[in-house]
Amino acid sequence: MRIIPAIDIIDGKCVRLTKGDYDTKKIYNESPVEVAKEFQDAGIEYLHVVDLDGAKSKHIVNYNILEQIAVKTNLKIDFGGGLKSDEDAKIAFESGANQITGGSIAVKNPDVFINWIKEYGADKIILGADCKNRKIATHGWMETSVVDVVEFIVDYVEIGITNVICTDVAKDGMLSGTSNKLYKEILDTTRVNLIASGGVAVIDDLYKVKELGCEGVIIGKAIYENRVSLKELENFIVSNS
Repeated sequence: MRIIPAIDIIDGKCVRLTKGDYDTKKIYNESPVEVAKEFQDAGIEYLHVVDLDGAKSKHIVNYNILEQIAVKTNLKIDFGGGLKSDEDAKIAFESGANQITGGSIAVKNPDVFINWIKEYGADKIILGADCKNRKIATHGWMETSVVDVVEFIVDYVEIGITNVICTDVAKDGMLSGTSNKLYKEILDTTRVNLIASGGVAVIDDLYKVKELGCEGVIIGKAIYENRVSLKELENFIVSNS
């Protein structure tokens, strides 16, 4: 199972929100690049970068930060937040993203999202299935749709998607454990490379989602609040490789 630390960006800084609420913003580091280097030094190979300014603005904003991380590290980066057009996708890939995540666009403008799958290949595109009370949440989680998260994923798997990040917004930033029941339902319903996101509080949470069959897990606040150390992550990677 891949360990994927998260760097969320507002105003070029590394921040975390609670339940996606911009009013809860907490700055953890002025330099996302330095944070990314620390992850790489701990033996981590992957990085999840979210452009929170982009999610709010509905177009890519912090691509320069993405480019700096891509140039100054060897991390394999998936990038999301505000990708709403073909131009946004192009900028993200040209700035160094290995994969891009589409959430709101997959709900609001599926034709564009489906075209990305066709143009770049399913291995380059991640479906962002973020949900509140099982309903898909969009636009930086500021809006909630009527679409059930499992049905949403199943529909896109039939179209050709293979990679999914599922975030239970109620868990995000709460350090209260992951949504294992939901992840089990998704994995029991369809074969997909599922990346768990939201709620990781202790190292044991990683073993739980690994046992479920998740392909990856995203960790944010638990690292920044020193609930899970980089040394623990390094040991997990070594022992599970």
